[in-house]
Amino acid sequence: MARSGVFRIERTGVVSLFVVFAAALLMAPAAAGEAKPGHAMAMHGEPKYGPGFKHFDYANAEAPKGGKVRLAAIGTFDNLNPFILKGSGTTAAGVGRLFETLATGSLDEAFTNYGLLAESIETPEDRSWVAFTLRGEARWHDGEPVTPEDVIFSLEILKTKGHPFYRAYYANLERAEKVGPRKVKFVFGGGENRELPMIAGQLPILPRHYWRGRDFEKTTLQPPLGSGPYRIESFEPGRFITYERDADYWGADLPVNLGMNNFDIIRHDYYRDTTVALVAFKAGEYDFRLENVSKDWATAYDTPAVRQGLIKKEEIRHQRPTGMQAFVFNTRKAIFKDPRVRRALAFAFDFEWTNKNLFYGQYVRTRSFFSNSELASTGLPGAEEMKILEPLRGKIPDEVFAKVYSPPASDGSGNIRDNLRRAFKLLKAAGWTFKDRKLVNADTGQPFTFQILLGSPAWERIALPFTRNLKRLGIEAKVRTVDTAQYRKRTDEFDFEMIVDAFGQSLSPGNEQRDFWSSAVADLPGSRNTIGVRDAVIDRLIELVISAPDRQSLIHRTRALDRLLLWGHYVIPHWHIQSFRVAHWDKFGRPGVTPKYGLCFDCWWIDPAKEAALASRRGKN
Repeated sequence: MARSGVFRIERTGVVSLFVVFAAALLMAPAAAGEAKPGHAMAMHGEPKYGPGFKHFDYANAEAPKGGKVRLAAIGTFDNLNPFILKGSGTTAAGVGRLFETLATGSLDEAFTNYGLLAESIETPEDRSWVAFTLRGEARWHDGEPVTPEDVIFSLEILKTKGHPFYRAYYANLERAEKVGPRKVKFVFGGGENRELPMIAGQLPILPRHYWRGRDFEKTTLQPPLGSGPYRIESFEPGRFITYERDADYWGADLPVNLGMNNFDIIRHDYYRDTTVALVAFKAGEYDFRLENVSKDWATAYDTPAVRQGLIKKEEIRHQRPTGMQAFVFNTRKAIFKDPRVRRALAFAFDFEWTNKNLFYGQYVRTRSFFSNSELASTGLPGAEEMKILEPLRGKIPDEVFAKVYSPPASDGSGNIRDNLRRAFKLLKAAGWTFKDRKLVNADTGQPFTFQILLGSPAWERIALPFTRNLKRLGIEAKVRTVDTAQYRKRTDEFDFEMIVDAFGQSLSPGNEQRDFWSSAVADLPGSRNTIGVRDAVIDRLIELVISAPDRQSLIHRTRALDRLLLWGHYVIPHWHIQSFRVAHWDKFGRPGVTPKYGLCFDCWWIDPAKEAALASRRGKN
């Protein structure tokens, strides 16, 4: 699922930017087809926060408002419409702050949504439809009310002219219809899917009156109209964009917002790449940084500002699923169609050496597409999984039943001769042979060559040792790093052979799995199926995950899907870490409670005393 409030997929190759929130009614209806309105929905069980809750536990209701925070963005931007494919790689950072959804999720529950634009939600026991009653006070930034007509328009425009992600994600929301002055009902299609009421709640709502007469599919630098807590104050394409907190924001005192959106000004400055951005941070050009490069975390912060406490460096633990980050094969390419070839190349990636020499031992090897969660497959399939997998015997790899998946490992010394022998054995079985120190196709004589496309120079130090090991197999792998816009264009069009990609997961996977792995989107430009998975059995398991009637069945079905993805050898798994690595100038306050499944930087605030002390200390240096 896509996290409520995040309106597009970010493909950075470093982290995965996708988490999901969805829901079910607080009170059970009297009978199928009937429903009672509630303040929230939980996918399984009941919401943590009852109807009269004041604020989320991880938000400080007394947090002061005010101040300015400066953040970094990489590359450039020339578009302020985040909902379309054109220009999606160069949409301005932070533009999602302008828009809102019908419901929003909490960061300390697996899968619950609470009303945001909607004051109440109702859905019958069979979840065959859902209705939202909009808050009477909900307003666009021009003062116009948010209406059912806006909701209907939003669904229609995103399904017909929006980014392919929305077309796939909302495909089973058949239509929305007005059923009251402030009430809109969603009708579903496409078979059983108990998640659909929550997916409807995640719909970003757009103003019909603003888009009337405008071309929705064109990129734009005209600030769009929203209903969220921030407006665009100023910008220069490719240089910066600044957001100003709306002092008249209609939803400031809602329980889901109390203690959040505390900064008066949020500015994103653009830098050419992450290396330049790190230098700028240490020079005080911006205030807050999530560090994703282990070498930098270990070595680049030994500066006077850190030693003097002007910059705080913290590791904040979390329990969020870490998904799968990996070297990804484009299986549309003939060279990677054979799973034996894909499996063979995995033996050339030496994680243990990489972790020891490049990452300072900070990471854990990823062994699941649903890592760091109870959804990850472990050991051999249990009884409930076998009920799902046994009917598929003969259609799926035999290893699913008899072996525990584990990526190739080494002793970390850099000597992977045994792994390379196993790789060559697999390559030989797949029709490749060693000739004149090169690996060639035994039938055609074609040499085994391919390109690893990167969107950031930070990946070169990981990719280059990998290519050196491949060379020992007679494989020529070239590394090419391109700018952010070109990288996004090529990956949207599947114009690559191998990339680094990340597939973020939530604690309650659902519709988004179609966009990751289904045959239907394998050739749809802009879809998240960068691998090109096209397998009827995986399609079937995706639908089983989506239609899971309860938490336990969801777990078993997801684990079964995980096993098929792992034994398909579609990726060479990377690594993950179970904490946020945060560096920030010492001007912030934050709540004493950190949510299990997120950092919630929106819950932080500028501490005036700390900010003044910081300015004084920096002035004396």
